[in-house]
Amino acid sequence: MVRPQAREQARDYELTLAPSNEQVIDRLGRRAFESEGLFLLRQRAANLSLVQGFDKLLSLATVSFTPFPYQLETAHTALRRFRGRALLCDEVGLGKTIEAGIVLKEYILRGLVRKVLILTPPALVSQWHEEMLEKFNLSFVTHDDPRFRQKGARAWSEFDRVIASLHTARMGENSKAILAQRYDLVIVDEAHHLRSRSAVSWQFVNDLNKKYILLLTATPVQNSLEELFNLITILKPGQLKTMRGFKKEFVARGDPRQPKNRARLHELLFDVMVRNTRSQVDVKLPKRHATTVKLSLTPAERHLYDAVTEFVRVEHPRVGHGDQGVNRFTLETLQMEVGSSGFAVLPTLAKMAENPYNTEAQRQELRRLVDLARGVRESSKATAVLKLLKASPEKTLVFTKYLATLHHLAEVLRQAGHTFVLYHGGLSAAQKDEAIDAFERDQRVLLCTEAAGEGRNLQFCNTMINYDLPWNPMRIEQRIGRIHRIGQNREVYIYNLSAEGTVEDYVLWLLDSKINMFELVIGEMDMILGNLADERDFEDIITDIWIRSSSREEVQQRLEALGEDLVRARKEYLKTKEYDERIFGQDYQAD
Repeated sequence: MVRPQAREQARDYELTLAPSNEQVIDRLGRRAFESEGLFLLRQRAANLSLVQGFDKLLSLATVSFTPFPYQLETAHTALRRFRGRALLCDEVGLGKTIEAGIVLKEYILRGLVRKVLILTPPALVSQWHEEMLEKFNLSFVTHDDPRFRQKGARAWSEFDRVIASLHTARMGENSKAILAQRYDLVIVDEAHHLRSRSAVSWQFVNDLNKKYILLLTATPVQNSLEELFNLITILKPGQLKTMRGFKKEFVARGDPRQPKNRARLHELLFDVMVRNTRSQVDVKLPKRHATTVKLSLTPAERHLYDAVTEFVRVEHPRVGHGDQGVNRFTLETLQMEVGSSGFAVLPTLAKMAENPYNTEAQRQELRRLVDLARGVRESSKATAVLKLLKASPEKTLVFTKYLATLHHLAEVLRQAGHTFVLYHGGLSAAQKDEAIDAFERDQRVLLCTEAAGEGRNLQFCNTMINYDLPWNPMRIEQRIGRIHRIGQNREVYIYNLSAEGTVEDYVLWLLDSKINMFELVIGEMDMILGNLADERDFEDIITDIWIRSSSREEVQQRLEALGEDLVRARKEYLKTKEYDERIFGQDYQAD
């Protein structure tokens, strides 16, 4: 069978030879059949090959959620008109990740994409991993996965779907290995980090060998229209001419932020850029109310917390990251666990106390800490939860990071006569479905770990209690996003439990008093953190302040300085947001 290729190319032909009747009869006689699974797979591939163009999205039958119309229109535009090279600039919180995921899944289903690289800020790597798995049933490996790390630079060629931080990917041997690959699709989240052509990140992404590329950012321009030129050049070199030609035709003389010839610039951008705004898509979120519930630890809890903190501060400077005994990772884990509950930290302490790689002095101190943890009988936070549940009849989502804390809280609620449902990562898929169904149907309380609700519809609940608080504000934002999301039609109430003098107490004060975190739109927190000069993960910054400070006064002083940095970062974000709204307005909606 002879089939012409696309008209815009030279008239090449693909020759496909079907088996002759004699060959078919011969195979039937020899019973040379392929397996049923292979036959069904081949049949599915044949059916997909009959679907021409992207008028019908095949991916919609395979995802675990219902996209909004504007998200489908954006995906359609990126696939049909932009041919897989697009700048997605929706306002914060409208779901650029969803739009990119639809494009990705569509290409995979059609056999057009196999090797994929997703580049994000460090704080968003795990979030992208969860979104791709839960919403699109796409399994990726992250750059910090032990399976990936143990292979070294070879991992970039051996794994077909990788999510990595841009900072990690562009460095040293990683960069060399990645640039040697041929990627079918590259996705860059928070792509405003590529605005400067002289930056290592821009050069790295521009040099990637890629067939399709999606750049995601709510703020493509900050200081100069040259930044827009740099982003578009990665997607379609020459679309905006040369830099010199672009400046001459589209940038006002003496003001690099002011465009001219707007109509012509709009025409050129319309071929590569989509920007949805809240006013266009009529997306409104109800108000949310955040309350800090201040409490004091019991004497036993306070003794344990202070003792663990002292152990962490003494040992942290002495050890490395990869030590087989006490190491920095386990010490930081201890500090986070004791902030949740004595029940969370006890198993880790007990395991460390028996580790033969630890010195006798370390094991002796760890055994003392184990005794202190076993002496914790009551939880001040659990008491606070009981009071909150008594005060409100609403369905309530209670978050904790640790399974041991979850089980302790479950026992406290059980003894108090409350009914509830448990949800955690150890449940099977069927058990998770059953737990969510029971919570929606007739159970008032859902006790859950961080695994709860990703990809689930929990808008029937409007009250949340953060039993403990992650040090990473992106994780806090993810929790809130489980119920304060598009589709929620009631005001949302968030209660943050805060034990005086703990890391979590300081983090909550910092985020609430300096940048009003709980009033931000979902997604804005990352925009603010991205403007910090310190590129480390936020929790690493907090860890450094907590461990290296010799007194509460020093902790407060250093957090004040970080708070001022956050204030400046928020002002910078708001200024950039206003500027982008002024330049682009509402003229770049998908068609």
